[in-house]
Amino acid sequence: MHLESKRILFREILEDDIPQIHQLNILPEVDKYNTLGIPKNIKETQDLIITWITAQEQNPREKYVWLMLNEEGYFIGLLGLNKGKKNYFNAEIWYKLFPEFWNKGFATEAVKCVLNFCFFELKLHRITAGCATENIGSIKVLEKSGFKKEAHHRKILPIRGQWIDNYEFAILEEDYFKSN
Repeated sequence: MHLESKRILFREILEDDIPQIHQLNILPEVDKYNTLGIPKNIKETQDLIITWITAQEQNPREKYVWLMLNEEGYFIGLLGLNKGKKNYFNAEIWYKLFPEFWNKGFATEAVKCVLNFCFFELKLHRITAGCATENIGSIKVLEKSGFKKEAHHRKILPIRGQWIDNYEFAILEEDYFKSN
């Protein structure tokens, strides 16, 4: 399953991608708001990637993880989509990019492309995303992509040995189609 936006090619994960993904996952600045934490070694990253690859083969498909490449073919980050219960027609998205691609519109472009896939191809009704209240960059990405802040969950995220507050964002299909 490939997707494409103006500057990004999205392709599914391969085992050959494990070293690159590990390099992304071990960066402290990328991990700052991530509940998974920095992997102890490449084997830990490999175990995670194998679950993503296995999910690609499921039918019906419940999870998607795309490797994102910029127009020069460089790996810039990951974007994931986890579908919810079938009758709810919902999903949650997540993303992470290498810091050198922050503040250049790549995350917003990626989220908007995947929203298009969610609402046109998957026929979903509601997409959610959560982020730490301190994660200003991610908050801006979600707002620029049409998400609305719906909740503030206090001390829900276990990050770096502390409990961190989280904002819950959502976009409905009617919001998406009204703005596009």
